[in-house]
Amino acid sequence: MDKIEEKLIEKSGYRLHVIPSKKYKTTNVVVKLKAPLERDTITSRALLPYILQQGTNKYPSARKLRTALDDLYGAVLGVDGAKKGENHIITLRLETANETFLATEEQILESAVEMLSGILFDPKSDGDKFDASIVQREKQTLKQKIDSIIDDKMSYANMRLIDEMCKDEPYRLHVHGYAEDLSEINETSLYRYYQKMLSEDQMDVYVLGDVSAEKAERLIESAFTKKLGESKINSRSATKSKSVQDINTIVEEQNVQQAKLHLGYRTNITFGDPLYYGLQVFNGLFGGFPSSKLFMNVREKHSLAYYAASRFESHKGLLLVFSGIAPKDYEQARDIINEQMALMKDGEFTEEQLKDTKELVVNQLLETMDHPQGLIELLYHQVLADTSLTPDQMIESVKQVSRQDVLEVGEKIEQDTVYFLTSKGGYTNE
Repeated sequence: MDKIEEKLIEKSGYRLHVIPSKKYKTTNVVVKLKAPLERDTITSRALLPYILQQGTNKYPSARKLRTALDDLYGAVLGVDGAKKGENHIITLRLETANETFLATEEQILESAVEMLSGILFDPKSDGDKFDASIVQREKQTLKQKIDSIIDDKMSYANMRLIDEMCKDEPYRLHVHGYAEDLSEINETSLYRYYQKMLSEDQMDVYVLGDVSAEKAERLIESAFTKKLGESKINSRSATKSKSVQDINTIVEEQNVQQAKLHLGYRTNITFGDPLYYGLQVFNGLFGGFPSSKLFMNVREKHSLAYYAASRFESHKGLLLVFSGIAPKDYEQARDIINEQMALMKDGEFTEEQLKDTKELVVNQLLETMDHPQGLIELLYHQVLADTSLTPDQMIESVKQVSRQDVLEVGEKIEQDTVYFLTSKGGYTNE
């Protein structure tokens, strides 16, 4: 693997991360805006990235902006919002062709940076408010997205599990916001929030590709610095550990054929903790891969689940189990999942399984790093956790995980919530 070098440059109003690499045929410029998760602003914040991509004052419609991107050798713009621990992250990405592969004198990267700057700092507006028709249209689109979650029962069950498990914590907040807020949001209030975001969010800018740190710094500084105030380095949003008193069981009935059994655990481990890499391996052994205990026992051996897997939230300290089962199999499936967790805590895995799982985790990391966006996401973990491990060090940390580390992870894990979405009349209490 090529050595990945990240150069961090503190600027006025943002931090610039330059990752020079000749590996990719594209150059990626990514802006990440971080703010705490808050109920009052979550819906405006969910809406905002989709407004920004609808046009700038230079390219005042989505069609004109798309045409300009196409003219820039097929540059690709992407926007999204995501929860990372107790933070809400807005991401703007622009991927453009590497100039060295094209027979042109055009300064493609310079044009791309200027375009991204226009999208972020000069969206279509009159200086006091956004375009009313754009806001109205994007509000309807967001409402459809919020309403559609109930139709995707796996996503809905996961959302409801987090609702119940984190009911007193910012992490409960829905990343797409809330339909009931939309009527209060208009082109003026949203523009005010946009200005607040620019003045208060922590901004990190990534440039990844065949570009020197000096050139990246010059281009970003020219397009960004004059539009921002002083650098804002938000303190890390402390994720409070919550001790589990009693396991909370929630049963919900809907018109479904396949029931969803989702379980939530507190790991009490987050990115940056010494045991984090042990948690990655623990999850791999427990439910992260097709060779895991959940897959082999709940799905294969007992044929109880259409799917059974687990994943963890790196910055919140949660481990979540997802399974799709027949409504009648609730007790048996729940008991087998609990049994697999108990076996993990007891160290019921072989040295060979430990070794194989570590290799799978390492391969997963390498695969993530193969994609420019994946590599940037991996590096951004360091910002969120206020740590500074290189990707090479992260891989080495996984390789060094011992049986004892995995057992220590198991000691920290506590079951918190069981959420069961079943058919009407499909649940009888034991």
